[in-house]
Amino acid sequence: MIDADVLVVGGGPVGLATAIEARLAGFSVVVAEPRRGSIDKACGEGLMPGAVPLLARLGVDPPGCPLRGVSYRDGVHRVDHVFSHGAGRGVRRIALHEALARRADELGVRREAVRVEEVEQGADDVRAGGVRARYLLACDGLHSTVARAVGLALPVPRGTRRYGIREHHEVEPWSDLIEVHVARDAEFYVTPVADDTVGISMLARQGVDYDDALASAPELEERIAGTMLVSTRRGAGPFRQRTRRRVAGRVLLVGDASGYVDAITGEGLRLGFAQATEAVAAVLAGRPRDYERRWRRVTRDFRMLTSGLVALATSPARPYVIPTASRNPALFGRMVDRLAR
Repeated sequence: MIDADVLVVGGGPVGLATAIEARLAGFSVVVAEPRRGSIDKACGEGLMPGAVPLLARLGVDPPGCPLRGVSYRDGVHRVDHVFSHGAGRGVRRIALHEALARRADELGVRREAVRVEEVEQGADDVRAGGVRARYLLACDGLHSTVARAVGLALPVPRGTRRYGIREHHEVEPWSDLIEVHVARDAEFYVTPVADDTVGISMLARQGVDYDDALASAPELEERIAGTMLVSTRRGAGPFRQRTRRRVAGRVLLVGDASGYVDAITGEGLRLGFAQATEAVAAVLAGRPRDYERRWRRVTRDFRMLTSGLVALATSPARPYVIPTASRNPALFGRMVDRLAR
């Protein structure tokens, strides 16, 4: 007997958004997630302008701070851009998760505290975590167990590995822009997430010390000097993940599980929500293989531009990126808007 039309593996924000999307399409849905309560993660916590209406369409409106644009700076040069297509929003990860969980519960999504380690597929069904469903949408993150189980995960070259560390400071936000401080060996993303809280995320290669890197970003270091830490440091990564395809029979990979380049542009959630829409549409049409084409279309700009930015950030040209952008603000603005829309 079929337990649900759709089994969503992973109960983070993208998993819950996928479950909500599926329920709104008329499917019965089970979410398999072993972690209980609000799920946190080390991330930039900035919703790009394109993510806000995607959440609103799902009936989700998380609390947070408006983000008017982005500012890149290296201590000498800076370049700012105000988003052309509306504001984004800085939202604590746990607040976003709680808002999505409430909406999923309202719609009757069934959540099971189970861990999925194996996947079995038949001609008309898929079984995992003790649940039998017509389709499985894998939203289980960067290190997707499902992607490995169905043979879609690829190894990641060691030279491309970058990681993230995030913490929060009790301080009134000093800007409504996302600030990106390019330090000697890292980038620091500063995002206001509440009237009295700012989140700071560092992206760097493995082995870079947070405090040493912060010392090479004196403007930011001075801003937070003497402020109180209101969260523990959390890490994530490596970010670079590859998959050979996004569909294997009745299994579709969504969000970070489908492959990821880097968090340098801060738009992972917008991409994940957009992929959820496309995955559910493919399942609703009874053509899961169409999701591969849909996935390539919605991720094309991200994959191309992010790969280029990471290549610059990890190359000898790194010191020249912000000076060059500051001399070409119109081009910089077009790139930001293309990624943020």
